[in-house]
Amino acid sequence: MADRGCPLEGAPLPAEVRESLAELELELSEGDITQKGYEKKRAKLLARYIPLIQGIDPSLQAEHRIPGPSQTTAVAPKQQKSRPTTSRDERFRSDVHTEAVQAALAKYKERKMPMPSKRRSVLVHSSVETYTPPDTSSASEDEGSLRRPGRLTSTPLQSHSSVEPWLDRVIQGSSTSSSASSTSSHPGGRPTAAPSAAATPGATAATALAGLEAHTHIGVPVNSRVSSKIQQLLNTLKRPKRPPLKEFFVDDFEELLEVQQPDPNQPKPEGSETSVLRGEPLTAGVPRPPSLLATLQHWGTTQPKSPCLTALDTTGKATYTLTYGKLWSRSLKLAYTLLNKLTNKNEPLLKPGDRVALVFPNSDPVMFMVAFYGCLLAELVPVPIEVPLTRKDAGSQQVGFLLGSCGVSLALTTDACQKGLPKAQTGEVAAFKGWPPLSWLVIDGKHLAKPPKDWHPLAQDTGTGTAYIEYKTSKEGSTVGVTVSHTSLLSQCRALTQACGYSEAETLTNVLDFKRDAGLWHGVLTSVMNRMHVVSVPYALMKANPLSWIQKVCYYKARAALVKSRDMHWSLLAQRGQRDVSLSSLRMLIVADGANPWSVSSCDAFLNVFQSRGLRPEVICPCASSPEALTVAIRRPPDLGGPPPRKAVLSMNGLSYGVIRVDTEEKLSVLTVQDVGQVMPGANVCVVKLEGAPYLCKTDEVGEICVNSSATGTAYYGLLGITKSVFETVPVTAGGSPVFDRPFTRTGLLGFIGPDNLVFIVGKLDGLMVTGARRHSADDVVATALAVEPIKFVYRGR
Repeated sequence: MADRGCPLEGAPLPAEVRESLAELELELSEGDITQKGYEKKRAKLLARYIPLIQGIDPSLQAEHRIPGPSQTTAVAPKQQKSRPTTSRDERFRSDVHTEAVQAALAKYKERKMPMPSKRRSVLVHSSVETYTPPDTSSASEDEGSLRRPGRLTSTPLQSHSSVEPWLDRVIQGSSTSSSASSTSSHPGGRPTAAPSAAATPGATAATALAGLEAHTHIGVPVNSRVSSKIQQLLNTLKRPKRPPLKEFFVDDFEELLEVQQPDPNQPKPEGSETSVLRGEPLTAGVPRPPSLLATLQHWGTTQPKSPCLTALDTTGKATYTLTYGKLWSRSLKLAYTLLNKLTNKNEPLLKPGDRVALVFPNSDPVMFMVAFYGCLLAELVPVPIEVPLTRKDAGSQQVGFLLGSCGVSLALTTDACQKGLPKAQTGEVAAFKGWPPLSWLVIDGKHLAKPPKDWHPLAQDTGTGTAYIEYKTSKEGSTVGVTVSHTSLLSQCRALTQACGYSEAETLTNVLDFKRDAGLWHGVLTSVMNRMHVVSVPYALMKANPLSWIQKVCYYKARAALVKSRDMHWSLLAQRGQRDVSLSSLRMLIVADGANPWSVSSCDAFLNVFQSRGLRPEVICPCASSPEALTVAIRRPPDLGGPPPRKAVLSMNGLSYGVIRVDTEEKLSVLTVQDVGQVMPGANVCVVKLEGAPYLCKTDEVGEICVNSSATGTAYYGLLGITKSVFETVPVTAGGSPVFDRPFTRTGLLGFIGPDNLVFIVGKLDGLMVTGARRHSADDVVATALAVEPIKFVYRGR
């Protein structure tokens, strides 16, 4: 090692240089690098901080060391011989190193500091942060260092004449064992006078590095073999991943926060203001009983053998046919049991108006129908829900919130369904996550009590009281309950009877879910009003045999069928080789999701294939509906006075700005939609703007369809705030005056009124995607994917 005879002073070095030097020392101590390589790398690191001293080689300048503190406050470099490059440094002998580590441990224990877990010494960093340089007026430099806590600021190297001795002592004072290590490796060393403050910057840097090297042996666990790559990774992970929050709000980003100005060339609506469209009057028609329950009693006692509902199994075989006589007697038995046989501390468990959950699988429409009408007869409010699959199913948690908000305490189900539900250790039905505490009642015949002959229910189902609650799931995943009053229920059945031309003893094939939406309105409610026979096709059968519903239409000579466009699409894929089916009996094929933009392609393709098998073009009747407004519009066959069907080929660019522009079908940038028929009998419909106050739209502008009718839902159960904004909307003209004397219900459907007063739907409010000034419909994405034959162009699973 070089002769260190000149006095040097310490100077602060960047943290990166200190870390690199510590790693070099570790590699040298473990034999991972030669002495010559060590000196070359060390000299390269210090080249920026140690200028060339005349007559001394830079690689030798970097070898200066500072001994540990002695009894006096002054320290000086020691004379030593050059270390031979072929032999290992005595500082790294095991006994010397052990002694140094023991001394460090004692020092840490003395100061009650945590042991270092990284290469950088915790002790030295703590010293630098908590000590401040002493001023000239202090009696003792050590006293001044301890009494004035502060923070070390970064200044140029030349201005550190007063700071360097202080930093030097901080580094040396970080370990009492560094002097022992230096003394044992340089036996000839002895303390000298304090260094002069006028030493060269290069010498001071060398002295600081010598102190750094002394503390490195103590602050770094030398025997832990941590590679420099791992240390580099740790240092990278310690860096902040994003700039501090305040840096996001500097002036440079102001132009990004500016509101985009509308395109002056964007299309704008140019038509005149629309008006309220009135449907045909709701005629009384044939004299009927005053309520749905009175109708059920009438058919149950006068036509007890008439078929009401046929259930199919997964093979397509009819498992049970419920007659109107059986529906009436079993519903009556359930109502009597609910009112008289369920008690809690000698008090009736249920009272009129209480809500009851109906938990039935999609394969059991018969028991669901009995439970629904049994609740109505007992003046209870049925709340149909899906069967929970697991205790922590995310969808059922939202249903549990609905049940809790409705105050449901009793659930009706079947014996078979209850056996399939998750069980607790006691054998009872498990408590589902998010659900309120429930009692379960199995309504199979053997569990019900027979009412006395003179017992009659006191049900009054003609008022504004709630008849049932239908659940709705929003795009955020939350579940709300739409309340339907007895008045709305009866009006809906009468409006559907008039619009669809239903007559007594007709057969309806229903492929939809019978617990909600059109499947419930047509297949459970309106069918009873008209003594119809419903053939319910379960979803499991449709998956096994997509042609099953067509086969049942042919077998039962069904006059009407209730399907979705997906069912028509699946039938097309499975129809090859089926030549013995005929659809000539159908007078009405109701497409429940006719409002979806992709339904038009399914309808056209289905007609092309099955027209040769008896299907007439005018039979296909798309309709539009929503949970809030129930049925909004439906296409009527010509024999019911409906206009011929129409299609609209619209510019996608115009639709993105909410403007209707007719285009040509040859282009790829167009959307073809079909009409969903005329508005329902007894209803008033208008189209209002999507944003701001509900002003009427212009004739060439897309808006939200609103309905005023006695056949709509009445509220979101227990949610007064959003109920007012959806069920009590007051559309106004451009001048601000209301367009009608009664409020309207928002449907959530986006569209316009076309020629012949036909309703066209181009999207849904729940599927609206807004980008700047443009609006896009999520349904259009599906329609585009279907239009390009995804089997060929889109990989499955993507």
